[in-house]
Amino acid sequence: MTNLADFDNLWEEDVFEIFLWTDQSQSVYFEYEISPLGTELPIIVPNFNGKFLGWRPWHYEGPRKTRKTTTVTGGHKQPGATATGWTAEIFIPYKLLEPLQNVPPKPGTKWRANFYRVDYDDNKTTHWSWVPTGPSFHDYKNFGTLMFE
Repeated sequence: MTNLADFDNLWEEDVFEIFLWTDQSQSVYFEYEISPLGTELPIIVPNFNGKFLGWRPWHYEGPRKTRKTTTVTGGHKQPGATATGWTAEIFIPYKLLEPLQNVPPKPGTKWRANFYRVDYDDNKTTHWSWVPTGPSFHDYKNFGTLMFE
């Protein structure tokens, strides 16, 4: 665990990532990353033929801000510490997603999504994903599907 701050390149260390593609007619989706120390990266990602760069939320406060917590096991929750595991709990408000279409979802709405965990232990990178997408986590056309009831 390093001492990265909010909005830094969290994907370069242990991280959990969420991707929400709320409207399949657009190549824009939401990405949220959280580290074991609770630092976060919430961004809107325009992805045009594999060229992507995230945009930070404006007025990221009040009802637009995520609520989150992390817990570290087998070690200390501090930069440079070794741990055997960690968990994260995240609440992403619909208000934060409002620039996207189909938000909030209605019963029967389908969003495409994916969830990733990246781990950097012993100088090797390990990836886990809900739905494998290939070489890039940003291959949004291969995300899984969430159905709202």
